Amino acid sequence: MWVLWCLAACSGASQEAGSVDAALSNDADAASADAISAAVDGLASDATATLPTLAELQVGELLEIFPGGDTTCALGGKFGFFVRKGKSNKLLLDFQGGGACWNALTCQIGNAICTQDISETEAAVAAGYHEGIYDHANPKNPFADWTHVIIPYCTCDIHWGDAVATYGEGKSAVTIHHKGAVNTQAVLDWVYANMAQPERIFVTGCSAGAYGSIVWSAFVAQHYPGVPVAQLGDSGAGIITPSFLADSFPSWNAAKHLPSFVPGLSAAQLDLPKMVLGDVYHHIASHFPQFTFSQYNTAFDENQTFYFQAMGGSDAKAWNQQMLAAIAKIHSDTPNFRSFVAPGELHCIEPFPQFYQVHVGEQTLVDWVAGLANGTSVTDVACSGDACAVVK
Repeated sequence: MWVLWCLAACSGASQEAGSVDAALSNDADAASADAISAAVDGLASDATATLPTLAELQVGELLEIFPGGDTTCALGGKFGFFVRKGKSNKLLLDFQGGGACWNALTCQIGNAICTQDISETEAAVAAGYHEGIYDHANPKNPFADWTHVIIPYCTCDIHWGDAVATYGEGKSAVTIHHKGAVNTQAVLDWVYANMAQPERIFVTGCSAGAYGSIVWSAFVAQHYPGVPVAQLGDSGAGIITPSFLADSFPSWNAAKHLPSFVPGLSAAQLDLPKMVLGDVYHHIASHFPQFTFSQYNTAFDENQTFYFQAMGGSDAKAWNQQMLAAIAKIHSDTPNFRSFVAPGELHCIEPFPQFYQVHVGEQTLVDWVAGLANGTSVTDVACSGDACAVVK
């Protein structure tokens, strides 16, 4: 499966902007048809209706919220996000993954290469998905009592886009709404209005969500001066071919929403054809030296290798070498950057049970992430040699 996600999938209830689709508890059994039906009956039809507030939720209650406005999914469907209220005043911002597309070939493949609606996430929530960081009952979960904001992904642009592009011609043409940045800003507007001063913030995401996490962490840190922020990109090393940014990245109009207040990322300073993900990490981390920014990758990530090949790259070995070199480059000039490279080829770790199982030597991933989240100093971790071999 080439969908680079986190949660899995979701409902079929009709949706109206500015409303709550369902009130779902963390318990899988609570997602009953009656509860969903009752919530749907109360949907507001006015796109400008007041959105539900965090104060209205009970601890452990999970809501789907439709912000309306200009938010949308790739094919024009409605966008919504999820909020689970925690016991503490700590905030987890969780960007989902789901691939990407950038030309006629990749965008016409459709859902095989990028997620174009939020139905999978809705289905996972309705089914009570609770693995990895979504297992709020697990005492080992560093985010068990945090307020968890889940930002679904359906725009094929790594949460960076603000464009509408038509790929192909004639009957084969497909129009994609690359509006990931618009959707994310709508979510953050709600967060800013409902959490005036969180105690701590952790910004993360897997696959495409990893890229969302690093760029939007800068905006979050800028909005909350004095609040400790940490970031973790799960399975998003940004290994691309030299022509990709110049030939394809502009389709998303992604440069428009890079944090221009960060030196090196303003429009005047941006050299897009030469930019690599490491530049984004370096500039943002340098602008916020008091915070820690980080990546998690497996040594031979099969899905990142797939996209590397889709862009014209070669094989897993070449991807591995470039991934390690890219991480080393960030380390060389970014003292507040940390990395964890685990054995194998599994793509994404946070949404799965393996989040509690992965280790390199004596260092477990879950404890390493807990350290990041709580502001404890962590060291770089990496498998080496034969220990990095694919884990079956």
